[in-house]
Amino acid sequence: MDKMDIDEVAARFAEAADTGRRLPPARVQGYFNVWPAFARDQWETLALEKPEYRCLPPSPAAIDRMLETMRWMLWLEVEQRHLLWMRAAQYDWRDIARRFGCCRTTAWRRWQKALQRVAAELHGGKHETIQNRVGQP
Repeated sequence: MDKMDIDEVAARFAEAADTGRRLPPARVQGYFNVWPAFARDQWETLALEKPEYRCLPPSPAAIDRMLETMRWMLWLEVEQRHLLWMRAAQYDWRDIARRFGCCRTTAWRRWQKALQRVAAELHGGKHETIQNRVGQP
């Protein structure tokens, strides 16, 4: 595998979150509805909820990349996993900082540290020494 820097690792996590969002919803097997479907008049459908629009399903290659990226999560601690996934899902830094009980800058530093850890594991497990004055997340 080519050496990836933290920007490419962050892009892979963002792509994995987007791929997961585009997967079809999981449904419980074995339940069905026996009521017949009936047509409604146009004025009856005005009060109904807006239809849910879904993007095109992801390609098999995108799903493979998502599964590979999800295996990278095993190298991280639970809080780092939550942090990386929230940022990949495009949560605002303010919401992330509120979730972890820290300021935005600290959340960003912890995110950078988690990305560096994944990049180091991808480079053969050689961890560079990173000074963390705040403490581990």
